[in-house]
Amino acid sequence: MIEFNTIASGSSGNCHILKSNDTIGLIDIGIQWKQIQKAMDFKTSNLDFVLSTHRHFDHCGYLKDAIKAGIDCYAIQDVWDSNGIISHRAHTIIPKKTFTIKSLSIMAFDLPHDVPNVGFLIRDKERSKLLYLVDCNYCPYRFHGLTLIALGINYDTEILVDNITCGYLNLEVGKRMLKNHMSIETAKGFFRANDMSKVEEIYLLHLSDGNSDEDYFKKTVEEITGKPVYSETKQFLREL
Repeated sequence: MIEFNTIASGSSGNCHILKSNDTIGLIDIGIQWKQIQKAMDFKTSNLDFVLSTHRHFDHCGYLKDAIKAGIDCYAIQDVWDSNGIISHRAHTIIPKKTFTIKSLSIMAFDLPHDVPNVGFLIRDKERSKLLYLVDCNYCPYRFHGLTLIALGINYDTEILVDNITCGYLNLEVGKRMLKNHMSIETAKGFFRANDMSKVEEIYLLHLSDGNSDEDYFKKTVEEITGKPVYSETKQFLREL
């Protein structure tokens, strides 16, 4: 069974812990290594891998620290090139080509963003299936048999437009959010278009501090899916 827990989520840094049977790793590493060590009770030597979605600092900024700690890291080539990383611990992901890490089967797939970006579909031997999808304004794929969904929902269009109109948000920043991140309106369509029959938990990630409504997002997704929805950082209390 796959367990998913958030250490940090948002524009200041993203990092999540994934555990299944004998395998444990991180998805995205955009916070300082010492924060990760503290969150894991200084058991980072247990980590089998780090996955990174794209080159932006809040998702891959501390890959070098993980590599220095002797952890195998996986990302598309653009991440390695943009960070100047060459290491035997730096493994290049090919989108839509499945690879395995111990008990996990992982496939990356391209997502629209302002830089090359991927989402992850992760399966374990017990048929748990996690979808991890952030920093895109829509998803061009449909999925079946998911048990866990971690989805980045950044803003509410009405709130965003109001903030731009009132001068609380820079116009160019607002345009970038509209073009490159997912709205709650788009997320509604995503949940309606995908198979929710086996989903056990949904995690809402990367909410904008000033352009989202966390309670509304959570309530809306719960009403559409009928599933438990988590929209705040969950403390990592399980035994590592």
